[in-house]
Order: sequence, then structure tokens, then C-alpha cells
Amino acid sequence: MPDLSSGADAAAVNALRSSVMRLSRRLKHQRVDESLSPTEMAVLGTLARCGSASPGELARREHVQPPSMTRIVAMLEAKGLVRLDPHPEDRRQKIVTQTERAESMLEDARTQRNRWLAELAGGLDEDDWAKLREAAPALEKLAHL
Repeated sequence: MPDLSSGADAAAVNALRSSVMRLSRRLKHQRVDESLSPTEMAVLGTLARCGSASPGELARREHVQPPSMTRIVAMLEAKGLVRLDPHPEDRRQKIVTQTERAESMLEDARTQRNRWLAELAGGLDEDDWAKLREAAPALEKLAHL
């Protein structure tokens, strides 16, 4: 692994951090349903990517405390976006599963955000777009390390 803490590499790391954070904030504002918090949307996204999970597993994946996740799951359940099923091996636990309504909402949000990002990227010249398209797999990998 190269040392990225000095010179041009450090400047690139700083620019990447700053631009990813700014772009992330702007993407979060492209919301389909204003009644859901970014945290609730993140939990629904995790369920869509990883499948059903216990509240404890969701808390670990989302880097929040279990009591916080219990509250988030309760709010999502009250909104009809998740259901709680008995755990197949541990009767004390529940399994959180997203509903069809949540799947539809996530698809609408994805479509809206993709449309917004495509419009934004349409302002780039061909060379910049080619570089960004080529960097997409590396950014995806970085996001999941």
C-alpha cells in the first residue's frame, strides 16, 4: 500500500474526501419521501442490499447503538415500511424485513437520485465523464471497505 499522506497524493485524498462529502450531502437532499430521515433511508437501503436482519445486525451495519436501531425499526414499522418476524432460532429476537411499500419507495428514490446525478454529470466534458465512469468501480470498492 503506498503512503498517501504527503504531496500530491495527500492533496488528492483531501479533494476526494471533500468532493465525496459534498456530493453525498447533495444526493441526500434528493428525497422522494420527506417524512423519512436519512438514517431511516439508510436502514431501508441496508435491508435492500443485505436482506432481512435482526435489529442488532442492523445496528452493527449502520454503526449505531442497538437501542437507537430499536427506535428506528419501530418508526419504520409504524410507517408500514418494515415488518418484524420471529427469529427462526431465537424466540427472544425478531427479524426485520422491508415491505413492498419500502421496496417501491427505494426504487423511486434511486430513480430520482440517478436522474439528478445523470443531469449533473451531463455538465461534464467527455474526458471528465470518461474518467469518472472509469473510477466508479474503485469508488464502489472504497465505499465498502
